[in-house]
Amino acid sequence: MGNRITTLFKVQYPLIQAGMIWNSGWKLASAVSNAGGLGIIGAGSMYPDVLQEHITKCKRATSKSFGVNIPMLYPNIDEIIEIVIKEKIPIVCTSAGNPKIYTSRLKQHGITVVHVVSSVKFALKAQDAGVDAVVAEGFEAGGHNGRDETTTFTLIPMVKQQLQIPLIAAGGIADGKGMLAAMILGADGVQIGSRFVASYESSAHQDFKQEVVKAKEGDTLLTLKELAPVRLLKNKFFDQLMELYKTNPSKEQLTQLLGRARAKRGMFEGDLEEGELEIGQVAGLIHQIKPAAQIVKEIMEEFDRLNKTKLII
Repeated sequence: MGNRITTLFKVQYPLIQAGMIWNSGWKLASAVSNAGGLGIIGAGSMYPDVLQEHITKCKRATSKSFGVNIPMLYPNIDEIIEIVIKEKIPIVCTSAGNPKIYTSRLKQHGITVVHVVSSVKFALKAQDAGVDAVVAEGFEAGGHNGRDETTTFTLIPMVKQQLQIPLIAAGGIADGKGMLAAMILGADGVQIGSRFVASYESSAHQDFKQEVVKAKEGDTLLTLKELAPVRLLKNKFFDQLMELYKTNPSKEQLTQLLGRARAKRGMFEGDLEEGELEIGQVAGLIHQIKPAAQIVKEIMEEFDRLNKTKLII
């Protein structure tokens, strides 16, 4: 199928794999791109030299388009920007910061720029900053999230009413039904994260993948709004956090409990008790770890089967 997103990204399907920290290495990105979607390397969990290695290996593993996700709140961002420019990465997805800072510079080097937002206000700011497309992410999504708790299927039509550039829906989408629903509401494509966490190629720890498969409705919660809102699976660390909240803690107390590298500890190293386990509400629909190519194939086959009338393409 062809539309504004497939044309913009030069891909077969308007399906983007999210650039999730500790999950989205070169193996996952290249597998999704080879399957017809847009694979994304998550630079947020990588030092510059590690990102360079993943880009090199991704280029060897696929001849298709792939991108890099850059959370703007992370250190070493200037070095990371230099790497994506030097390596001529075709697509960069920025998040967690002001899109004005790097958009014009990236576009001067022929890079397509996408920015992740959680509200109409920030979608319009991103458009004004000159980005080529916007990912509008509802609060169902895993990882760091918006504070307003606007759901994806509420957010997408509101953004669509005012946005002129291509719109990508994210949050709570894991199959062809969800993709079709998002596009009927006005999205030009979808970004999917949690479903690809439970893939063979995800760089997440196997124990974390199994926890995602085991997750049920209500097993995640958006928390830590005072710092950077994040949706977490409930575990021992989560329980400690809830106990601390009963004392009306300061930001300093929350920061002290959170500590350093807790997300790496949970998702990458597999500490299911003390680690930070970031995943979306849609984990309750994920029941099996599969190859990334099979995930893409199943999503697109279901989408095409349900979209028989071809009303939105």
